[in-house]
Parts: sequence; structure tokens; C-alpha cells
Amino acid sequence: MENFIGFFEDLESWHKLVWIVACLTGALSIESLRPLFKGGFRSKAHTKTNLVFLATLVLINVTVGALTVGLFIWIEATGWGLLNMVEWPIWLELVAAIMAFDLISQYIAHLLVHRVKFLWRIHLVHHSDTKVDATTGTRLHPLDFISRESFAILAVFILGAPLAFYIFYRILTIAFTYFNHSNVGLPLALDKAISWVIISPNTHKFHHHFEEPWTDRNFGNIFSIWDRIFGTFAYGDVDKIVYGLDVTDDSKSDDLAYQMMLPIRNNGRTKINH
Repeated sequence: MENFIGFFEDLESWHKLVWIVACLTGALSIESLRPLFKGGFRSKAHTKTNLVFLATLVLINVTVGALTVGLFIWIEATGWGLLNMVEWPIWLELVAAIMAFDLISQYIAHLLVHRVKFLWRIHLVHHSDTKVDATTGTRLHPLDFISRESFAILAVFILGAPLAFYIFYRILTIAFTYFNHSNVGLPLALDKAISWVIISPNTHKFHHHFEEPWTDRNFGNIFSIWDRIFGTFAYGDVDKIVYGLDVTDDSKSDDLAYQMMLPIRNNGRTKINH
């Protein structure tokens, strides 16, 4: 287990970038073999727009990582945090940390960007995608991603999590983000079965439906248990899913300039077409 911890402590930024590329490529390959929806996906404009958002996220992540090194050093020096108050086997602490990270920096953070008006405005970009596929996973406005990173840092502070735990969690969440956004049509029985524990592709597709109540359901990223516990889980007929939003211009889903300005131009409640 010490070798495991050491591996993730020493993981360099370029290793994470390779992992992002590998996960995205894998998800795109799977959805090519068994697509859920056909027609209009993988257009150059759509892919280009979403990859630009991915590039901005990578830059922000590197910057935030450099700025938070001191937090991990301080935690190690002071023994701060919930994990430092217990003496569990390392594997059990790791599992607890992953679940806590998923609850705080994914479920709660995601719930709030839907409930708090100004956060919803910056989250519009993610939901305005009318052709949801693996690349949609990291289609986040820079301000949206910064808000998510803030919750991740908060989780580190509460838990007193070591750097290796945090990096391992980020590695996991990247894989799940691309998996549950991918345009893959798993056998329905399999998708339903795994949705009892994790966020399956179909489970997350309902979240990207253009209107409520589905838009405000299924906030988890790795585990579906949080949605089930807090009553926000939904599962229905995927054929009824319509991507996009009823407050944005669907024709500009792949317009990068329009999307970057969307939080300023749209209040999240009224449709604006220009």
C-alpha cells in the first residue's frame, strides 16, 4: 500500500494529461462501437468547442494544483482533518476519502450549481450541449470549473486528505466523467444494474434532458448512492431525452464565443437568442 501511495504522490502533471487523453479516447471508441444516439454527433465544430473548454480546464487545474501544494504540506505537518482523527487501515481511509470527495466536490457542488442562481448561470454552458458525448464531460465554463475546484479544496481541508488520496480520486473522477457522459448504449439491463451503485451513462443522460424535472436529478459523478439517499435519483425512457436547454439558443451550441459569454448574457431563466 505504501508503494501505491508513493506512486500517486509522485505523479507528474504530464502523467495526468496522458490519463485524460487515454480516458477520453477510450470513451469515444466505446461510443463509436455502440452509440446510444446517432446522427449529428462528432461534428468538427462540436468537438473543437468542447476540446477548447478541456484545454482551459487543464490550465486551471495545473494552476490550482500549484497554489494548493502548501495546503497538503500544512495538513501533513499539523495532522489536521477527519482522517487524522481515526486510525483505520490505509485502504479503508482511501475508500472513505473517495466517497467523501464524491459527496462534497461532486454531488453537493453539482446540486448547488443547479440551485444557486449565479452558479446556474455559469453551469449553463455544460447543459447547452445538444449532442452529449464523451467530450461533453469536460465542457465547463472556466468559472464553473473554478467553483468545482473550490469544493474539492474544501473537501481536502475537511478530511485532511493526503495528496496521494486526492490525486487518486481525481484520476477516478476523470474516468467516470467521460464514461457517464459518453454516447454509449449499454444493454438496458446492464445499465440499470450498475446504476444501483454508480452513475451509469443512461443515468447521467436524464440529467442532460432540456427541462425539469430530469435536469434537476442525478447529480452524482461516481456513486449513485447520494442521489438515492437524498431523493434526487431518476431513471426513465432514454428515447424521451432531448438534450440542450429551454433557455439557450440550440443553434449556437457549438459557437465558442457565444458559450463563453453565456453566463453574462443569460440569466438562466429567460431564453436569449443573440
